[in-house]
Amino acid sequence: MRLRRCGPDAVLVEVDSLGAVAAARAALVGLPGLVELVPAARTVLVSFEPGSPGLRQVQAVLEQADLSAAPVVDSAEVTLPVVYEGADLELVAETAGLSVAETIALHSGADYTVAFCGFAPGFAYLTGLPEPLCQPRLDNPRTRVPAGSVGVAGEFTGIYPRSSPGGWRLVARLADDAAALFDPTREPAALLSPGDRVRFEAVS
Repeated sequence: MRLRRCGPDAVLVEVDSLGAVAAARAALVGLPGLVELVPAARTVLVSFEPGSPGLRQVQAVLEQADLSAAPVVDSAEVTLPVVYEGADLELVAETAGLSVAETIALHSGADYTVAFCGFAPGFAYLTGLPEPLCQPRLDNPRTRVPAGSVGVAGEFTGIYPRSSPGGWRLVARLADDAAALFDPTREPAALLSPGDRVRFEAVS
């Protein structure tokens, strides 16, 4: 674990795994003056109100925490209806050594957890992707990925909340009646938050 100061009122916690990120985030909730915890793949940014004593407590709290233990958290369960007709579905199946039907069953049958959010508002990085589907990004990223596209990249699966460039391998899209991943008029605006459990429901 390494701590790096980020200006006068924040610190970046660097750890070795996604599990440690979740454990560190859980341990730091409740520190006095805490403004925001921003988890990523191997870091947690912790920001405080100016002059808060919480900043001085970060290291001691983390040294006492078991960062190897998965935290028990209250989380939402979200089921997302998706249509498996992604542009790279056959490529993903071929790379995995599976049929398209087997690939759909494997992806939709897994239980996922939101590890962190980023890249775009409402974009959640989901862990739990079955090993055969853990595949590299495309060699040549697309200049435009349609909103609602479901892709895989490395150890993650995720959904593009809006149209944007991207290099993930696309396997599906959100069904037309799925809830918006990000709606600034809604509270909270993002449908998915770190710790939430997610399942994909294959629909026609």
